[in-house]
Amino acid sequence: MKFIREPLFHFLLLGAAIFAVYGLATRHKTDKPGEIVVTQGTLENLVTGFTRTWQRPPTEEELQGLVRDYIREEAAYREALALGLDRDDMIVRRRLRQKLEFLSDELATRTEPSDAELQSFLQIHTGLFQSEPLFSFRQIYFNPQLHGGNLHGDMSRAVEDLERAGSRANTADLGDSFLLERSFEKLSLSDVKKTFGEQFASAIAGLPLGAWQGPIESGYGTHLVFVARRSEARLPALDEVRDQLRREWFDAKRKETTDKFYQAILSRYKVKIELPEEKKVAQVH
Repeated sequence: MKFIREPLFHFLLLGAAIFAVYGLATRHKTDKPGEIVVTQGTLENLVTGFTRTWQRPPTEEELQGLVRDYIREEAAYREALALGLDRDDMIVRRRLRQKLEFLSDELATRTEPSDAELQSFLQIHTGLFQSEPLFSFRQIYFNPQLHGGNLHGDMSRAVEDLERAGSRANTADLGDSFLLERSFEKLSLSDVKKTFGEQFASAIAGLPLGAWQGPIESGYGTHLVFVARRSEARLPALDEVRDQLRREWFDAKRKETTDKFYQAILSRYKVKIELPEEKKVAQVH
């Protein structure tokens, strides 16, 4: 089945899909004028749709009603096309585009990715799957407005007290009251940014472990910070993110197939954009 993954095979499928869509779009033009044929396939679809909705097959009377509605819908559809009611209707245009792109999506999801393809996708798109650094730290807040010109001196004395007390240090009596906790466990870098701001997050990412450091600026003021543990960002193994990786792979394939789909369609058209006169003048100058 290796040929299924070949670009030529995908191109042939695209061509077949385009041909099928074109055939559907021109079906009524090739029908005999004034004739509506309710085929056996149409009847089966009507019965299947009813059964799926109501969990039972339709009665004879209900089936006659389904056929009557189908005939009316078909006749109304043809009359609407004959009157050009589909033209310049954004809802109709978007719905037709959605149906066309649905065929493209079907092509993209026909085959499951191999482990080699998933691993390659993982290596190329590391930013989507790489885990964030995690920080476990304590902080002591100092309000610059309360300390004024004594801020740095007060913080230095606090660091001396902390170093002297070592592991027995009681931080509850140091610093100023603060609306956030003094201790954080395994806070991701993005959560550090959300909580304290970019400047604070950037600073603690480079702090040494196991020592009080400061002053560290945040959106609230100034802090002393003790980083106890830090886990670095890492790229997970394939099996750890297989489901997410598969979803992202299919999304990328859908986009790639849709782009090729439109390239194949647009190759049959000459595109011309008519600019307003004032823009034409601007382009000349």
